[in-house]
Amino acid sequence: MGYMRVVVVRHHDVDSAGFIGAAFEAKGAELDVRLFPDDGPLPGPSGFDHILVLGAVFSVNDDLEWIADELAWLREADQAGVPILGICFGAQALSAAFGGAVERAPRKEIGWVTVDSVDPDLIAPGPWLEFHGDRCLIPPAARVLATNDVCVQAFTIGRHLAVQFHPEVDGPQLKRWLDNGGDAEAIRIGVNPDDLLTQTVREEPQAATRAETLVTTALRLAPMPGS
Repeated sequence: MGYMRVVVVRHHDVDSAGFIGAAFEAKGAELDVRLFPDDGPLPGPSGFDHILVLGAVFSVNDDLEWIADELAWLREADQAGVPILGICFGAQALSAAFGGAVERAPRKEIGWVTVDSVDPDLIAPGPWLEFHGDRCLIPPAARVLATNDVCVQAFTIGRHLAVQFHPEVDGPQLKRWLDNGGDAEAIRIGVNPDDLLTQTVREEPQAATRAETLVTTALRLAPMPGS
């Protein structure tokens, strides 16, 4: 595997590429992390080998100019042949950008969840950390890779991979979310934040391994030229 430039799009300063970023770096990638929209416009996608789009507290359906800008940028990346890995909001952005839609899920998912995988070699059953209230109505051209009773949990469209769960999260990342209002969200649906944090720390070694597998899947779906 050759040298890779990966642009990481995060939407909150408490967010990190975490285990997914580490897995890309372990494969020789250099991460260029951008906070959007706070840092200004996103860079031209053609200068990168892969794009990683993280989550957000927003809905893709929110009437915010930067969301439309991000969707247009994802379409530009697609035209340039740059593969995208979308996580949670990033997955929903991929769905909305390429002919699907996003709607409110029948219930919020917060916690560690096992998914039904179409191909466990591509998407492990988990458990994966969930923290979302919307779900994807996937584009007609998309291929489902994993589901559960709430929503599509993973899909591909073209060279892009989208996952509804959060493979990047470790204990410190989750604690930042809980401290920034996530604890109230969890309590509202009957999830104990302290128990969730304890479980997340306990899952860290396995979560790191699952993240490595997921990045391998993303690269298999979109091999670099010459690899």
